[in-house]
Amino acid sequence: MMTASHELSERSWPRLQRGDHVALVSPASFPDATAVEDLARLLTGWGLRVKVGEHVLDQRGYLAGHDADRLADLNAAFADPEVRAVITTRGGAGAYRILDGLDFGAIRADPKPLVGFSDITYLHLALWRQCRVPGIHGCLVGPNAAATVHRLLTSAEPVTHHRNPGLLSVAAEVPGRARGHLLGGSLGALAGMVGAGLPDLDGAILLIEAERTVGLGQIDRQLTQLIRARALHGLRGVALGRFPGFEDYTDRGWNLIDVLRDRLTPLGIPVLGGLEVGHGPDPHAVPLGTAAELDTGSGTLTLAPPTR
Repeated sequence: MMTASHELSERSWPRLQRGDHVALVSPASFPDATAVEDLARLLTGWGLRVKVGEHVLDQRGYLAGHDADRLADLNAAFADPEVRAVITTRGGAGAYRILDGLDFGAIRADPKPLVGFSDITYLHLALWRQCRVPGIHGCLVGPNAAATVHRLLTSAEPVTHHRNPGLLSVAAEVPGRARGHLLGGSLGALAGMVGAGLPDLDGAILLIEAERTVGLGQIDRQLTQLIRARALHGLRGVALGRFPGFEDYTDRGWNLIDVLRDRLTPLGIPVLGGLEVGHGPDPHAVPLGTAAELDTGSGTLTLAPPTR
């Protein structure tokens, strides 16, 4: 029987220091060359040395090259003793295709952070389930995005994220406090991992964010899939990030808040909304797999550092 999330200790990783190497990889869709140059310039400005994956700019349809090549770059970065952090160039699609080939032994032997979100959620979920290595849900595009990633990579202090009362998801809150490891990310990835390696969420706080690609049925189907699979059994709380594209969207009298309330309120656990996390411009980064405390009274999500 798998141990509940709240009973597990994560394998934290050392704080990044000036002069450390980091790797840029493209395990999902391909970036453009300018984006990679911008990332390398930013990281170099932090005093880091950048190794760029051999296939980082490959293109095959919407993928960054063949599955085997994207996997090879990712495994090489995790196995390289010089590399102290693995930073994805973007999300998109395709990370889910390479999960079974990840070198979990190398990842457990030398824990290091994976930085990314959106489709990279598949990788975060796999690394937590197999290795209990914390990751960083975020990116390096935007001042807040870069600053919050930098802090998580280099600091050993806890971080508190405050509710933005102007965000849509605030209206779906359920009052209360909860403690547990923060897991999750992209709702589509969470639903996609049901039956294919979703970690045990018993005792966890679940982060959920999504952007609108189709109608409200997208959110309804994905939440219902998690509920019907009993994947949310034992969950301690829910932290809601951004849901761009749903702000003014209604479907036959319902909007996003109606769906979130309908699916989440019956769980009987606290729900905190309004976190500046996920899709949309300049998102705040959060650690995944670290101890968290959610408090709707103060509108805060406080997270232990992923570093040691």
